[in-house]
Amino acid sequence: MSTLAIKAKGAYQSTKSYFKHFTFRKFFNSIKTYFSKPQNVILIAFFILLSLTVVVPLFSMLSDSFTVQSRSEAEFFEEFYGLDIKKGDFTWCNWPRALFDPSGSGLSIINFWKPLGLSMAMAILACLIAVSVGGILAWFITRSNVPFKKYISTVFIFPYIMPSWSIAMFWENFFKNSAIPASTYQVGMLESLTGIQTPEYLVYGILPCALVLGIHYSPFAYILIGGILRNMDANLEEAATILKASRLKILTRITIPIVAPAIISTVLLVFSSSISSYTVPAFLNKNGSFMSISQSLRGSLVQNGTKGNGYVIAVFLLLISLVILLVNNYFTKSRRGFTTVSGKSGQVTKVKIGGSQTKWVKWIVAAILVLFVTFFAVFPLITFILESLEENSGDLSSITLRYWTTTEETDVRLSAQGQSSQGILHNYTIWNSFGRSFLVSVIVSLFAGSFGILIGYAVSKNRRSKLANYVSNCAFLPYLIPALSFSAVFFSLSFQPGFTWMNASASGGSETAAMLACIVCGSIKFLPFASRSGTNSMLQVSGEIEEAALMTGCPWWKRMLKIMFPIQKSSFISCYLLPFISCMRELTLFVLITSQFTLITNVLTYFDNYGLTQISNGINLLIVLFVIGINLLVNKLTGASIDKGIGG
Repeated sequence: MSTLAIKAKGAYQSTKSYFKHFTFRKFFNSIKTYFSKPQNVILIAFFILLSLTVVVPLFSMLSDSFTVQSRSEAEFFEEFYGLDIKKGDFTWCNWPRALFDPSGSGLSIINFWKPLGLSMAMAILACLIAVSVGGILAWFITRSNVPFKKYISTVFIFPYIMPSWSIAMFWENFFKNSAIPASTYQVGMLESLTGIQTPEYLVYGILPCALVLGIHYSPFAYILIGGILRNMDANLEEAATILKASRLKILTRITIPIVAPAIISTVLLVFSSSISSYTVPAFLNKNGSFMSISQSLRGSLVQNGTKGNGYVIAVFLLLISLVILLVNNYFTKSRRGFTTVSGKSGQVTKVKIGGSQTKWVKWIVAAILVLFVTFFAVFPLITFILESLEENSGDLSSITLRYWTTTEETDVRLSAQGQSSQGILHNYTIWNSFGRSFLVSVIVSLFAGSFGILIGYAVSKNRRSKLANYVSNCAFLPYLIPALSFSAVFFSLSFQPGFTWMNASASGGSETAAMLACIVCGSIKFLPFASRSGTNSMLQVSGEIEEAALMTGCPWWKRMLKIMFPIQKSSFISCYLLPFISCMRELTLFVLITSQFTLITNVLTYFDNYGLTQISNGINLLIVLFVIGINLLVNKLTGASIDKGIGG
């Protein structure tokens, strides 16, 4: 080889080595730079965590809907489909069995189609009630001169702070009467005070369920619609008034179209939540007049021979939620111009209720509104107190402290199971479950709140990143999944190898396993509250503030504790408060993964099913007062309030 060739080869090898080293060093430096930013580390961490806790369990449940769950299911498939399969094998038969029962017994109609139809009817009616009640109240608070706005605005939030089943229990306490067998002929408050006996369909069945759910979710409409009405440009309505448009035309042509996004959001949210409601139909269906789809889902999953049907129903509810999400996106994208705040007049002209000669009209309207919100927000507490003190329901002369103070066992059925039926103040079953509920709620709020703040920080710093969008969407996805379906996801996962530590039945009825399952399930389910609150609060903070601290060499954790948290204290506390309150009052989410004595809500349901209504009402009173008290205390200390910004 010539000298020139040798030199050329050496130069080539040297250049190749240089570029190889340069490329590796550049790649290494880019990786080092990427992970030097805390927001990128957070996104990677939550990409892995949310994929494992949200995406993987969803696919696990979907897989279970195509899997033989028991020997009895295998025998059924062999008999009617001629398949030689065994437990754990793949099968498509769960779907036709659940939707079109081949045995000819009509079970698919009884357990799926009829409950689904009734649940949809209940959800549609609940939507109409929620939008009507919440929208009307929002209009009166923001657009009229009606008195007592502060009281109405504050108290009307209580029906949402209270569990939906608390309102259901109140409804039963108030309207039950001696003519209804399902209420064991007990006298309710209405009959006790007036002698009026309401028909059974107003006490138990689909109508009262829809009414209770509509009232429970009407604060959503109130907050969403009220916020838009308060921030509307007053020139829109003033211009219409100058053109001699009637109030009805202004309402239908201007006001309602502007608040349409809030109405659509409320309808979709209430429909999704109501169709999968378990607790309200469980309390207000004592006459067995109808079965909701959520009750059918739970019944299928707890029976060994129909778990496949249960997973099919759970997946079907998930598909309904997906359709609702797509509908919401369609309406949002089809009208991008929802501008309600402009740089012009922000002064809202209040509608005067009554003329100069009929000023008394506004006081009548105010009295009606005050009575309405008091009936559903304050009066339930009174009924819980009375029902827990009355020996005979509805009989004020039979008031006693026995069910609060007695140390004697009041029911041998509970004693036979090793549980206490003593008075509430001495009942270890109640206080042990209350302590477990409190502990689970605290841990869930710490996880969900902290995760939500971290996700909010990372997403706000990388808003255009695909990874940030994935993490943000995964964090919000549990909000769109019905509570019972989400519970079914983790119920399914707890039977998989490596996850049996979450299965209470596999752990010999261990309450610790049930609590761990509640913590995992609750932390993920209530993460959307915290992540959205955290993201919105972080987006409000200018990046210059953190950059100034960064230039001084301030570490990331100190910037969060010393700068970010003090600036957005109220929003960050909400990240912890919302999951705590939601978890403390929750029953539907935990009903599949707990025993009947794990949490205080389980115990309340158990006492109510056993006919110990005095104790169940006392437990309900404790839960409601505790939840409302915590909410008011935090609001008092931090200044945060979910009705702030609406008016009053």
